[in-house]
Amino acid sequence: MQGVKNFRTYFFRGLAALLPTILTIWIFVQCYMFLKNNISNHINRGVVNLLVATIDWYPPINEGEKKEYAKALEPELRATPGALENRIEDKDIILGTRLAVASKYWVTGPGQIAGFILALLGVCFIGAILASVAGRTLWRMFEKGLMNIPVVKKIYPYIKQITDFMLTRKKLSFNKVVAIQYPRKGVWSVAMVTGTGLKKVVGSIEKEFLTVFVPTSPTPFTGYVIMTPKDETMELDMTIEEALRFTISGGVITPAEQKAFEEMANKDEIDNV
Repeated sequence: MQGVKNFRTYFFRGLAALLPTILTIWIFVQCYMFLKNNISNHINRGVVNLLVATIDWYPPINEGEKKEYAKALEPELRATPGALENRIEDKDIILGTRLAVASKYWVTGPGQIAGFILALLGVCFIGAILASVAGRTLWRMFEKGLMNIPVVKKIYPYIKQITDFMLTRKKLSFNKVVAIQYPRKGVWSVAMVTGTGLKKVVGSIEKEFLTVFVPTSPTPFTGYVIMTPKDETMELDMTIEEALRFTISGGVITPAEQKAFEEMANKDEIDNV
């Protein structure tokens, strides 16, 4: 029994050590596969079409490749060798064979990484253009045109708000972390202060209010915006990052545990030096 208990202990300890690394690698692989299947493959096919259209001799092909392509395109040619010999000299078969051979390298072979690299360079190029005044002006005109499309104007603004929040380098507008009694008295939730409440509410009740954002676990990008009297909140000695870690982990990672982990990591780095 002791052996089984030790096995379970060692197994879960090893799993806890390896799982973060495995999940991180898995997420990057899934992101790469998504970009490859939905973006870079289409770029690679465009590269193939461009190369074949502009370079007459690329890629070099032989009779065997032309025959295989012709037989795959027209299976009835398998039974008539004479017709096959004549067919492989047609321009459409030659062009199709060149496209097929080039695709084996650029779309499904080693060259498929080119589409991924071109996609990254394209995004960087667009970002560089948008950094200029002329680029921002053109982009605003493009967005204005999108907003005139009936269905798109109902969806685009909300998607833009989410992507701007996640990708642009804007500092979080949270001021501090507080605890509030939500969703009922006696139950405390971690919240982040975003403002001082709506003026009309504050003026009507004549009481100091705070606008707070209560994040949900495990995705702190969603939650509830609440106005609460300031004297009913409790200010916490936590940073915004610590509050987000606390929320994402479901309360497992507390500021004290995070500080201990960072101290241990710093000690390991000093020892390695």
